[in-house]
Amino acid sequence: MNCKPPHPASLEPSRLLKQCDLGLGRSTGPGGQNRNRRDTAVTLIHGPTNVQATATERRRQQENRIAALRRLRIKLAVEVRTPRPPEPSQLWRSRRQGRSMSVNPKHGDYPALLAEALDVLSLMKWDVAKSAGRLGISMSQLTRLLRHEKPAFALVNRQRQERGFPPLRR
Repeated sequence: MNCKPPHPASLEPSRLLKQCDLGLGRSTGPGGQNRNRRDTAVTLIHGPTNVQATATERRRQQENRIAALRRLRIKLAVEVRTPRPPEPSQLWRSRRQGRSMSVNPKHGDYPALLAEALDVLSLMKWDVAKSAGRLGISMSQLTRLLRHEKPAFALVNRQRQERGFPPLRR
């Protein structure tokens, strides 16, 4: 059986962190001495793709690690394309309700679902109608999923424009 590796945005956090280099540092700005005197800033660099994300806004390093990991997963979803199997993933099917897809962009599943949607859009040459059909949701549901993440929405519109499609409306 030919098993394709999963999209990095869909990996469990511990597994994704094993593929990352962790950088720690100090940040400036409000937050008191803990922020100014301790290494609370976190930068994660995903080794296989060289995609990186940083978090500096929290006073505690652990909170910045969580924020940086979330940002990294979103950036990986937007910037990295992987081959898709013919059917939607188990995660996608579990989140779909008929032709609807309800997911809060703050939910842990959002980066993996966004990555899958973008992979399918890329495979279908950025045709939203064909992609939505393949994913089993409506075009408006697919657009709504993309709309939550501005870089993803901009990527789709850029790719659509290059192919002569009209841009999606916000």
